[in-house]
Amino acid sequence: MLINRNLEACYSLRRHEVRKTIRNVRTKIGNPVDIGELAFLTEMNVVISIIFGSKFVEEMEKRSKDGTEFRELVVKYGQVMGKPNISDFFPVLARFDLQGIQKVMGKPNISDFHPAISECVKMLSDRREGEIQRNEKKHLIQILLELMEQKDIGISQDLVKIKAILVDIAIGGTDTTITMVEWVMSELLNNPEIMSKVQQELKHVVGMNNIVEESHLPNLHYLDAVLKETLRLHPALPFLLPKRPSQSAIVGGYKIPEGTKVFLNVYAIHRDPQVWESPLEFQPERFLSPSTNLDYAGNNMKYLPFGSGRRICAGIPLAEKMLMFIFASLLHSFHWKLPEGENVDILEEFGLTLKKSERRVEAISVKPRNCKDLDTIFPTGFSIYNIRVRIMMLVGHFLSLVRSSNQLLSLLHYC
Repeated sequence: MLINRNLEACYSLRRHEVRKTIRNVRTKIGNPVDIGELAFLTEMNVVISIIFGSKFVEEMEKRSKDGTEFRELVVKYGQVMGKPNISDFFPVLARFDLQGIQKVMGKPNISDFHPAISECVKMLSDRREGEIQRNEKKHLIQILLELMEQKDIGISQDLVKIKAILVDIAIGGTDTTITMVEWVMSELLNNPEIMSKVQQELKHVVGMNNIVEESHLPNLHYLDAVLKETLRLHPALPFLLPKRPSQSAIVGGYKIPEGTKVFLNVYAIHRDPQVWESPLEFQPERFLSPSTNLDYAGNNMKYLPFGSGRRICAGIPLAEKMLMFIFASLLHSFHWKLPEGENVDILEEFGLTLKKSERRVEAISVKPRNCKDLDTIFPTGFSIYNIRVRIMMLVGHFLSLVRSSNQLLSLLHYC
């Protein structure tokens, strides 16, 4: 699902959702915009489109007013999953539920998450045969359902495992992304001169009479540096995901027994003054030099925002594309500022994901930066500028007809 070929095939889905986001922001010019909610709706629709298909997203939007409830559900789910549980270390205590985690998981707003996935699976399973007969493109859920029916492939697959896979993708693909969007916008609002540099780069690469496309993203080096610097200061998963060695090993003189749960403190590595110059300052320029070899591949042990090796985050290609695409579009289309009298809080809250202590990040889109982006409101190639041109053309044709008619009347009168 996340290989480059499949992501390129899904570009139209990402472009549609980002364009829809720009239209949404344009209707709120001059009013505070919740950046996290904006990014969540965009990312959620993209992920669900990839899993279930764009038709499912359209049906979901018809049934629900917005994704606010689902966003709160994803955040709560992540909080419960990331909460330290003493029963993990002493399984004998699990039956007593000393911290009440099982009780929280049983609450309606949490336990309803799996039935929602079940309903999606059932709905798509019922109509899958008709879609296959029409030779429509298969989505991830259809492939998983087919694997479940095949008994001779050596993989045990059932609805419970499919739901677990879908929950992992839905939460992993949305929660961390909106967290990073909030951190990036917070840093840009705190550093308006850096935001100005990004917008100047967009003006040079994209142009003020064009709309951002994914083909522009590889040339947006400064914006890429801003995202990397944000991930250095605020890694989405400060301890990554826990690992368990398959056999005992000695690391740095310490014996790590087989099966030990190991956490890697990426947060501390990224702020180590022995490795980074001025580690607590936001300096995107440190990532502009090609010689630094600082990317998301995890080959440089001092920069590991997504991990390294075989267990590196599988969603890097999609996350990188979406973060770049969303911010390039928002910063190219609008000027942004803080609401009057407000400051950006960059205090952090401990958890599985490194969230802001003040969750809501609001910014005001002051005014459009270009006229061409009005194309996102109207059909492709149909902007206010084009309307004006077409009106002038119609007026010109009308005047030509009037002159021709007058000449004809004069000729008839002469005859």
